Amino acid sequence: MWAQWDDETRQLFYYNYGDLPYLLDIKVDKHLFRALAQFWNSAYSCFIFGEINLVPTIEEYMAMLRCPRI
Repeated sequence: MWAQWDDETRQLFYYNYGDLPYLLDIKVDKHLFRALAQFWNSAYSCFIFGEINLVPTIEEYMAMLRCPRI
């Protein structure tokens, strides 16, 4: 979809939604995503492993999503 738009439409979308279009190019490791989803606590927005709560840093989210920039 993004590739079909002209530059003006892309700029308008980028102005309204920021870097959201870059998420379309991210390759997601489905197995990793499924494994992480089992430990995600949506009420606290963190991962829970036993008694330990982990919240990824921005850099860790970027690495997991294979996203070079925010």
